[in-house]
Amino acid sequence: MYALIDCNNFYASCERVFNPTLIGIPVVVLSNNDGCVIARSNEAKAIGIPMGAPAFEYEHLFRRYKVKVFSANFPLYGDMSRRVMSLLSNYSPHQEIYSIDECFLNLEGINVDLQKYGLEMKARIEKGTGIPISIGTAPTKALAKLANRIAKKFPNETGGSYVIDTEEKRIKALKWLKVEDIWGVGRRNAKKLYAIGAYKAIDFVNLSEAWVRKNMTITGLNLQKDLKGIPTIEMVEPEKKKSIGTSRTFETDLRSFDEVRERITTFTSMGAEKLREQNSFCKRLIVFIGTNPFKEHETQYYPSIQIKLPFPTNSTLELVKFAHEGLKQIFKKNLYYKRGGVLLTDFVDASVYQPSLFFNSDPKHKKLMEVIDKLNDKYHRDVVRLASQDERKHKMKQAHLSPHYTTDINEILTVEV
Repeated sequence: MYALIDCNNFYASCERVFNPTLIGIPVVVLSNNDGCVIARSNEAKAIGIPMGAPAFEYEHLFRRYKVKVFSANFPLYGDMSRRVMSLLSNYSPHQEIYSIDECFLNLEGINVDLQKYGLEMKARIEKGTGIPISIGTAPTKALAKLANRIAKKFPNETGGSYVIDTEEKRIKALKWLKVEDIWGVGRRNAKKLYAIGAYKAIDFVNLSEAWVRKNMTITGLNLQKDLKGIPTIEMVEPEKKKSIGTSRTFETDLRSFDEVRERITTFTSMGAEKLREQNSFCKRLIVFIGTNPFKEHETQYYPSIQIKLPFPTNSTLELVKFAHEGLKQIFKKNLYYKRGGVLLTDFVDASVYQPSLFFNSDPKHKKLMEVIDKLNDKYHRDVVRLASQDERKHKMKQAHLSPHYTTDINEILTVEV
């Protein structure tokens, strides 16, 4: 049996944990630079605010219904996610973190009442973090996703935990679920299914395997088998990334080389940290910048450059140096830049890398990077950074940003007595 645990309206719930006055009123969270809606409370959904809604187009609705609007506070959400996932790991030795607010647990060998087990998880997470969750349990991952959807849709009837453990429950659930809501189907495949008269999940399951394989590839066939109750989609072990990219739209248009260089320095530093997390070295990096595409009256320029490194490295100091060299080659004066980024690629496992006879990363950097990573991880922020980096890692428009309650000692909750 598998359990799929999903945090309900996660970003909005994180804001409510530290501000209970938000409970029961519409809450939305905006994307980078306060662009569009990326999370909604149930109350916000009920008044018709769609996912991805441009914030400026819905300001009138925000005002009319007194919607509480927040800029995305990713450090807070990431920390709360780690707390939730850590607690859930106590309920099974086999955990697959699927996203920031979802994870699968393999419950093989856990011989208990799974409905009560789910309710126990729910109570523990809500007590330990304040985050409401829903749990779906079933013989396969796809059915667990479906069970979770039922638990979330019918909280009064399920208590937030639902188990598909009989053939009758499986068939009933498949007859209820629309094909576009099946995990992994997507809009394109949903259109194909509608075209042949398959409107519910039960219709998809009853299609011939030959048709599914031809029109939805082996991935669709595996999904069909999973929904039939045949375990096909296995738990995924974390894999090392083959490339690491960091890019952002700038808070304002940047004109000077030093301003753009600071952003490229920060992006490279963020990538280098992730590179060390997976114990890899990088042999190539790509630097790219771009002007504002919405200012058509201005000169448009979107250059990029690939740098082949003289030696593999994961040192922030060395990678930043190479990134600066690339930026110098593509930067043009008298232009206004709105976006930039760095892509690290062509990795080699640090544990098996054989040093070159002539060109190698500075061995002193290894210990230095370990100390820096340890300090930054301990305090959940960049307490140690390069002198060429600004104190603000994410320079974005964040007019509605809440405090970093759990990641900044200067912004923790205060209690008035």
